[in-house]
Amino acid sequence: MKWTLTGAAALLLAGCSPALNWRTVPLPEADLTVTLPCKPDQATRTVELAGAPVELSMVGCDADGATFAVSHAALADPAQVGAALTHWRAAVLARLRAGAAAGAQDAPYAPRGTLPLPQSVRTVVQGQRPDGSAVTAQAVWFARAAGPQMRLYHAVVYTPKPRPEVADQFFAGLALP
Repeated sequence: MKWTLTGAAALLLAGCSPALNWRTVPLPEADLTVTLPCKPDQATRTVELAGAPVELSMVGCDADGATFAVSHAALADPAQVGAALTHWRAAVLARLRAGAAAGAQDAPYAPRGTLPLPQSVRTVVQGQRPDGSAVTAQAVWFARAAGPQMRLYHAVVYTPKPRPEVADQFFAGLALP
């Protein structure tokens, strides 16, 4: 019992380590608040999702050997939401050289206020970085209605080895109004 409590305490402390200085970051244009363990950088670029060009905005940072990122985009055609989420997930897995199924573990993911879509998932997958080193990606994709548009979201934690407690804390910090 003593070792179990010690192990549990170690896991809790790992998520709150000094290297992970969690802070709330509002993203007003996305109508989302995120909690990141470091000061984020921001970028925007045009990408294609399900055959349509969209402005993809990203925030992210590196801390304690992990990369944390949140991306979001507005999609004008509500009929394309599922296809866009599927396309986005496939593109991320392809960049990781993980393939479409390569051992990916999917679970439904639908935070409060999002659309209950089968394409809204939490995925854990092993892949490779561009330099060939191993990487674990723990990622979520989801969508919500925002007026006449649909807003799509993707959040991910990249680590050399699985760190589910860190990913859990990161994903718990994604808050929609």
